[in-house]
Amino acid sequence: MRYRTLGRSGLRVSELILGAMTFGEQGGVGAPPQECRRMLDAYVEAGGNAIDTAVNYRGGASEEILGDLLEGRRDSFVLASKYTVTRDAADPNAGGNARKNLRASLETSLRRLRTDYLDVFWVHMWDRATPIEETMRALDDAVRAGKILYVGISDAPAWVVARANTLAEWRGWSPFIGLQVPYSLVQRDAERELLPMAEALGLAVTAWSPLGGGVLSGKYTVDGDAGSTRLDRASVDERTHAVVRAVLAVAAELGATPAQVALAWVRSRSRAIFPILGARRLAQLQDNLGALTVELSDEQCGRLAAATGFELGFPGDFINQNSGWVFGAAAIP
Repeated sequence: MRYRTLGRSGLRVSELILGAMTFGEQGGVGAPPQECRRMLDAYVEAGGNAIDTAVNYRGGASEEILGDLLEGRRDSFVLASKYTVTRDAADPNAGGNARKNLRASLETSLRRLRTDYLDVFWVHMWDRATPIEETMRALDDAVRAGKILYVGISDAPAWVVARANTLAEWRGWSPFIGLQVPYSLVQRDAERELLPMAEALGLAVTAWSPLGGGVLSGKYTVDGDAGSTRLDRASVDERTHAVVRAVLAVAAELGATPAQVALAWVRSRSRAIFPILGARRLAQLQDNLGALTVELSDEQCGRLAAATGFELGFPGDFINQNSGWVFGAAAIP
C-alpha cells in the first residue's frame, strides 16, 4: 500500500480506504463485530490506515464497533466520520447541516469512537436549507477547538463546494480538503462537473460504491457461471450488461477478478482518487485489496470506458467541440 496526501493537506492516507458502513448487523445485512475485526486486521496488514464511517451507519453500531476495535491504536489511523443524516427522525434539529446538529453529531461520534478528535469530518450531503456560510463557520469552530483536524464534503453540487471553499479562503476558515462521491464504471456522473472542480481546487476524491453497488464485484455474471448470480435483465439495463461483459473480458486477460479490474479502473483515473472499500466478509475485502497489484493498459482502460457509453453532455461536450471555433489555429488539442 502506498500513501498520498489528502488534497491540499499534509495528511497521509493509504491509496485504498476502508469503508465501515457494513460494520454492524443493525438495519439489514452487515458484518458482525468478529468479522469486522478480521477485516480491519487484514486491511492494516496490507498497509491501510484510513477508515470511513458516519454517525448514522448501522444506527450508530459502526462507530461503536470501531471504537472498540481501535482502542489503544487510534492515533495510527486516519479516522473519518460524517454528519447530516438525522439521529432522531422525531427531532427537526437532529438532522441537516446546521450548527446545532453539527455539534450534537460530532459529540456523539467522538463518544462512540472513544476519541477526542476526528482526522476528517465530512458533511454527508448538502441539505439545501442551511446556508453554506453557517456550515463552514461551524466546521471551522470545531477545527479551532481541536475536535476535528480537516473537513470534507460528500454528495453535493459542484457549485456548492466551490462557493464553500471560496468563502473559506476569503474569511480564513478551514476549507474542504476532500470530496466524496459515487464513482464507478457504471456511474460516471462525477466526471461532468465534480471531478473537474475537485482537480481545479486541489481536492482529494474519495469514491464510494466503486463496484457499482456490487454489480462489478464478481458475484454477478452475464451468463450465470458457477458460484455467481446471473444478472436479471429485467432489473439491470443493457448498458450495465455491456459494462459487465467488458470487465469480465479484461479480468480474463489479466487473470484478475472483476472486482479488482473495476477498482483498478477507478484508481487509474487520477492520483487524487481514493476508492472506498465496503465489504461484509473478509474474503471480499481480501479480493478488493488485490486491486493494488492490477495494472490496466491504456487500451484496456479505453475499452472499459467505451463500454459505458458515457457522454459529458452540455456544456462539457459543447465546449470541447467548439474549442477550434474559439481559438482558431491556436487551439490546443
